[in-house]
Amino acid sequence: MDKINTSIIKHDQKDRPLISVVIPVFNEEGNIDRAYEAVKHVFENQLSNKYDFEIIFTDNHSVDNTYQELQTLAMRDSRVRIARFTRNFGFNKSLLTGYRLAQGHAAIQLDCDLQDSPVLFETLLSYWEMGHDVVVGKRNKREENYLLQSARKIFYRLLKRISEDNLTIDGGDFRLVDRSILDKLQTLHDATPYVRGLISMLATKQITFPYDRQARQHGKSKFPFFRLFGLAMDGIISHSIVPLRLASLIGLFVASTTFLLALFYMFGKFLNGNWPSGFTTQVVLILFSTALNAIFLGIIGEYLGRIYKQLRYHPLTIIERSINLPNIINKN
Repeated sequence: MDKINTSIIKHDQKDRPLISVVIPVFNEEGNIDRAYEAVKHVFENQLSNKYDFEIIFTDNHSVDNTYQELQTLAMRDSRVRIARFTRNFGFNKSLLTGYRLAQGHAAIQLDCDLQDSPVLFETLLSYWEMGHDVVVGKRNKREENYLLQSARKIFYRLLKRISEDNLTIDGGDFRLVDRSILDKLQTLHDATPYVRGLISMLATKQITFPYDRQARQHGKSKFPFFRLFGLAMDGIISHSIVPLRLASLIGLFVASTTFLLALFYMFGKFLNGNWPSGFTTQVVLILFSTALNAIFLGIIGEYLGRIYKQLRYHPLTIIERSINLPNIINKN
């Protein structure tokens, strides 16, 4: 799915902006109703019906009863819109599809586990009404182990340092995005999107606000270490060519060091005919050079792989079934 018609739907009350709440899900059967009720309560009570809303669930081909729960919910409330993919396309593609399906004047991303509370929608919307096109929640603290927290902090600061875009440090996916940004996301073709970076790149008036992220109350995290590592790689490679330059610099350093060692060895051999041959040193240097070559070939391969995917121009995602999404051709 490359481009979706996102003309804003007509409302019974035209003076009320439509807010799209985008919720990517994968095996979240126990959280669907909780997320729906929490969002509905905030719009109908805390926000005093100031806004119309829709909730867009993008189901990354869940293998539990998530889709069945979504079906039941969508039959009860036409404001619930569902897109189920033919397979698991990954978090970022699922999220970007949700943004492209959004018909609202603004879209808010929410995790289904409610670690980012919908109560904070009021804060997001207040900054939006001040004229900001992107509002990002900046996490003061997270309910997770110290090692993972430290790794996240290091990554965000590293990415900020090497990126050419204005990325948010410690900012997560809990954000509001204005219609102008949503329209721009329609025109972008990125085979391996890093959505946080794309939105920061497109933003003209971005602001952050601090909040404390809650612990997950139900279900398990869908982001084990290796998946988090993959997301980190996507972020770095999508927004920086520093790894390629670093490979060149380290290669130059190793070559220079090897040349100096060779001169040192020949000079020592010339002065002392019994100079040791240094077999162990040679083996270590060869293995070290081989390891560096393998690492840097891997880095080059990551960039080449992304170029290859970009040139193929395959659909971002393929929707298998949809409910309450009138602009989707292959609807259920």
